[in-house]
This record gives sequence, C-alpha cells and structure tokens, in this order.
Amino acid sequence: MYIDCIQYTMNPTITIDPKSPVPVYRQIADAMRHLLVSGRLQPGDALPTVRDLAVDLGVNFNTVAQSYRILAEEGWLELKRRRGAVVVDREQPSRPTREREQQSVQRLRELIAQFQAEGIPVDRIASQLRKLADSLVKGG
Repeated sequence: MYIDCIQYTMNPTITIDPKSPVPVYRQIADAMRHLLVSGRLQPGDALPTVRDLAVDLGVNFNTVAQSYRILAEEGWLELKRRRGAVVVDREQPSRPTREREQQSVQRLRELIAQFQAEGIPVDRIASQLRKLADSLVKGG
C-alpha cells in the first residue's frame, strides 16, 4: 500500500509527502522550523531520537539526521548523541545578511513555481501569501 503523506505525532505533527519534489530531509526540517518559529516547540523540549523519528516516519535515519543537523547549524537544536535533540533558546539575528535574505527569497520563488507547476492558479497563490503575511503582521 502506498502512503501519500506520512505524519509523525509528537505533540505537534510533522507531515511528509514522499511524492513531493522537495527532498524529505527538507520537508522534515521545514516542518520543525515552522513548529519552532511558531512556539509550538519551546527551548528545553526534547525531540525524538533520530532513529525513533525515522522509524515513525518510515524514512532512513540519515534523512532525519540531516534535518536535525540543518536545524542545529541554524541554532535551533543541541544534538545529544543517543539521546535525541533538545530545542535551545535561539538568539534571533538582528537582521539577516543580504545573502541569507536573497537565499530565502529564492526558496520562496522556487516554492511558488512548484505550486504553479502543480496547477494552482497564481491569484490563489497570491491570496494565500497575503493571508499568511497578514497573520505574521498580527503576530499569528
């Protein structure tokens, strides 16, 4: 039986789509980053071990390890051998570097192109982006 999306339920849910052109390690890192930014994962929270999360998601443990390393490099996690990862109190950068901002805008363009390639109309993409931006401005 082929599974379209796989979810892992700690308290927050992580969903991956094996059919997506976005690599699974990035889907995991992006989902966790969203949980971190939104405050659903707090400093001191322990994440599942790499192996436990890999088993629960049905992916190779190296895939999860790569996601955890990315988040550790960004300053979100402290990796503890054989005990999983712990969310740390990340110091927010005062301003992104020009290079980092350009990379982020490029990722957004690629994501929008992916939506267009999947047949989502441009006006619907724009509408959703406006809603998301409004929720960010309002603190949501």
